[in-house]
Amino acid sequence: MKPIWIVDDDQSIRFVLEKALAREDLPVRSFTNPKDVLAALDDQEEPQVLVSDIRMPGGSGIDLLARVKERLPGLPVIVMTAYSDLDSAVSAFQGGAFEYLPKPFDLHKAVELIRRALEESVREEVGDERYAEVPEMLGQAPAMQDVFRAIGRLSQSNVTVLITGESGSGKELVARALHKHSPRASGPFVAINTAAIPKDLLESELFGHERGAFTGAQTMRRGRFEQADGGTLFLDEIGDMPFDLQTRLLRVLSDGQFYRVGGHNPLRSNVRVIAATHQNLEERVKQGGFREDLFHRLNVIRLRLPPLRERREDIPALARYFLQKSAKELGVEAKRISESALARLTGFDYPGNVRQLENVCHWLTVMAPAQVIEDKDLPPELLGEATVSPKPPVSVEPPAAIGTSTAPVSLSWPPGLLAEEAVVLAATAPAAPSLPDASHSVWLTGLEREARHLLEGGRPDVWDALTRQFEACLIHAALELTRGRRIEAAQKLGIGRNTITRKIQELGLDD
Repeated sequence: MKPIWIVDDDQSIRFVLEKALAREDLPVRSFTNPKDVLAALDDQEEPQVLVSDIRMPGGSGIDLLARVKERLPGLPVIVMTAYSDLDSAVSAFQGGAFEYLPKPFDLHKAVELIRRALEESVREEVGDERYAEVPEMLGQAPAMQDVFRAIGRLSQSNVTVLITGESGSGKELVARALHKHSPRASGPFVAINTAAIPKDLLESELFGHERGAFTGAQTMRRGRFEQADGGTLFLDEIGDMPFDLQTRLLRVLSDGQFYRVGGHNPLRSNVRVIAATHQNLEERVKQGGFREDLFHRLNVIRLRLPPLRERREDIPALARYFLQKSAKELGVEAKRISESALARLTGFDYPGNVRQLENVCHWLTVMAPAQVIEDKDLPPELLGEATVSPKPPVSVEPPAAIGTSTAPVSLSWPPGLLAEEAVVLAATAPAAPSLPDASHSVWLTGLEREARHLLEGGRPDVWDALTRQFEACLIHAALELTRGRRIEAAQKLGIGRNTITRKIQELGLDD
């Protein structure tokens, strides 16, 4: 294995990382400036991973990153700096950095990060995993196979179809597939979301208008029915269509004729209508919000599109497809996903269905630090789905000597897992003031009881769980005291503003 290169003008940083990596049996080579690194590259030497400071005498780590990436585009580069600012972070990631490591850092986490970069480098050497082109719609689940069979049976038909399913489940994709595999495939496919257009404009959007029909109608305009002539008109969210417009739509479906707004001459349009809704139209009919005769006109053939949680076996293929798609749109290399991260994705319920999964994959393409996505890289809402249920508050009876009140003190611990932060090179940091004896006794007694409860229950992650809960309580109290002002809260807690921002994100306190 090639060595890990450390580039920093600070001897103490080099020493700490060298010793830590040596304990992991990892080869290391250190440099004090970018010039020596480039000279080593000129001599045909290559690192397995490069860890570089930003501000050094004789050169910038950002400039070094650019130079190294020109020669070794697949090399993972970790950028570290004591000057943790937005410009540095953005410059590092725009330059292709594997990760950005602010100082002072947790040595354990730094080594873990280097190991991740190392694994990524080895994977790159083995070769890139490529995924074959996927069809227009994906689905191995039985419910999706039923949908595919229905599309096949309808391929030679012009019958009206009603697609039902939750928001984000892919109803428009099904409508496009019905059009593509129909005798009207050579004609236009015109889609309109009836819930997204104001009532006063929807009639004009559907049927068009004549010049002077209303204020602002300076020219004649063709509506969607005319635009879709010879093809397919997709009416999305039909359940939200205003009641009076439902009557006009019914007439068009009945005899094929309509009038533009302000017009006097009947028009005809040869259109196949496909409608979709996330609502229960039978219930809407009972409530008087949807015409029963229109419902029966639309409900000739009904296709139910299952929510993603009912077709979990399709999630891996969909995730890989969306990662490829996002990478292509952004002009970057497609990321791969580990089995553990894929298991997390598959276990999530996705209230936003396929659209939400696509957004998650787009987020991962932008935000995941490595080419291989691990479960820790997933967005907070997915990590939160798998956290353990919170324990009930612990009631602690304070000793009589503490105060006059004998009411129990309730310590409510939020759920989650996170290792403690042990900051290295913090000898210059001020010592934390000790807590008063009374507070010390009360909250530590409660902590001890909770720890005993978890330990006796055989839970394997007690240290991490309670540390995360402790941090969340501290930050929540400080933010409440400062009315959400993070910088002021960080000052009161005695931590840096970057630390509190990172902790808020890690602990899911943004929500």
